Amino acid sequence: MRRRHALSLLATSITLSLPAWSAPTESQRFHQWLDAQWELTLKRQPMLATTLGDPRYNGRFVDTTTAAWRTQSRRDTQQQLKGLAGFNKARLDAKDRVSYGILKLDLEQELAGERFPDWMQPISQIGGLPSFLAQLGTGESIQPFKTTRDYDDWLKRLALAVPSFDGSIANMRAGLKAGVTQPKAVMEKVLPQLQALAVTDPEKSLFWGPIKNFPDAVPAADRERIAAAMRKLLADKVLPAYGRMLAFVRDEYTPKARAGTAWSDLPDGKAWYALRVRQSTTLDLTPDQIHEIGLKEVARILGEMEAVRKQVGFQGDLKAFFKYLQDDPKFYFTKPEDLLAGYRELQKKINGLTPKLFDIAPKADYQVKEVEAFRAESAPGASYEEGSVDGTRPGVFYVNTFNLKAQPSYGMETLSLHEASPGHHFQISIAQEDSSLPAFRRFGSHYTAYVEGWALYSESLGKELGMFTDSYQWYGRLSDEQLRAMRLVVDTGLHAKGWTREQAIKYMLDNSSMVESDVVSEVERYIVWPGQALGYKIGQLEITKLRREAEAELGAKFDVKGFHRVVLTAGQVPLPVLRELVMDWVAQRKAG
Repeated sequence: MRRRHALSLLATSITLSLPAWSAPTESQRFHQWLDAQWELTLKRQPMLATTLGDPRYNGRFVDTTTAAWRTQSRRDTQQQLKGLAGFNKARLDAKDRVSYGILKLDLEQELAGERFPDWMQPISQIGGLPSFLAQLGTGESIQPFKTTRDYDDWLKRLALAVPSFDGSIANMRAGLKAGVTQPKAVMEKVLPQLQALAVTDPEKSLFWGPIKNFPDAVPAADRERIAAAMRKLLADKVLPAYGRMLAFVRDEYTPKARAGTAWSDLPDGKAWYALRVRQSTTLDLTPDQIHEIGLKEVARILGEMEAVRKQVGFQGDLKAFFKYLQDDPKFYFTKPEDLLAGYRELQKKINGLTPKLFDIAPKADYQVKEVEAFRAESAPGASYEEGSVDGTRPGVFYVNTFNLKAQPSYGMETLSLHEASPGHHFQISIAQEDSSLPAFRRFGSHYTAYVEGWALYSESLGKELGMFTDSYQWYGRLSDEQLRAMRLVVDTGLHAKGWTREQAIKYMLDNSSMVESDVVSEVERYIVWPGQALGYKIGQLEITKLRREAEAELGAKFDVKGFHRVVLTAGQVPLPVLRELVMDWVAQRKAG
């Protein structure tokens, strides 16, 4: 009896000491749901997890070439929308209402895009499974090769990827029947890439790189086993798959690919291009409106280039000045290592200047690397690859040294500001490091106008930072801005106004000092990636406009560091959402 009584008293005291249970708030439930959805996303997209430095799925590969995968993807999106609708948006915290709206837009656009058969065009000269796998397999990209487990994961992933080659071929055959192909002109650029990858000797393959460079952490016994397994996998499955892809593209696909370049010429192409324009700009602008904005910007920038020509005392018209900038050897490096060294020096310089305009910066730095030789010929002049979330793998500023005449020294300051700090490296890394944002906003990559708009806006900060003191470096800034302005004209010209590839190339050569090889690469990028290039200038114009409006509203209360903090800590957002966030900040500053 006493024992039972004692237990009863203990239970009573425990009950009395516990706080009253309360149901989670709507925002708490929302965050729990978002976390669960993100975990599902990483399982469905294991390559994304690897990109973020999450090793749990490094041995997985999902074949996205099948009809079954497309059906399941649509169901998943519909299920997410249904789950999202289960939350009362009005009861969410202010920040969560922003996330709710962004996710709803993302999912709705995803469903809208399923109307169009992107899956019929899985490869182009700017990317696709064959080149991406090769990048991973070099051991110099996002796939880790530090431990025995890393090598075993890669062997599993590489084996799982092989069926996607045949799936891609089947989808491209379906595209041939439906009249949905890449243009012949760009597919001819894919052939050299595939030829470089479709070797027959495993030890002459790019995939052999990690075998030649085992780290100390991999024991000798494991090395022997891994090398044998890799040799067999490459010889029996991977390299034959590359061979099948090369033969198909060379003998069957390219000869039958379409002669034209306009996306609007594809089945349902006008609606398809209109969707891509909305996705890239996040604004309700028509191709005609964007074309006109581009023409005005091109004319304005030409006027500023003319001012530089006079300032440096060049005798001759602007066309002659362009030719001088293209031809004079003093503007070009002769060795790739010197170009790379120049960018590394700029890295140190700019890192010391950014505190003038920023009170926020990424914890991790970035490194400057050369674009791999196998993809350099058709790769852009520069690009940025984000680092891992934990900072163990830094961001990478890739510089293309294939054609040093396409990398003038006068363009280095502006390019570094764009691709590295305070451009892409700041925006992407700061978002990744902000654990208060839901994962889809930290790591998503949906809004070109925000991401590229920020990077182009970052170029415009050069003078405020103390850069562009040399007239030619300022010309480099104008040259890069001109490129983004011409994109508005050329992209819409190609896909909505009937321009030919040759017409687009001529327009860019007439209005810039870009070398022809660079122009051709740019135009062919717009051809296979319609709409994407519109986000740069449209985004930069909007961010600049927001700053001017904030300065006018706040006067002496305007704080440029505070403005930059608001923009950089938004995560990735559509431009209308960014406007709301900035205007809220302005209202708070005025009230304070």
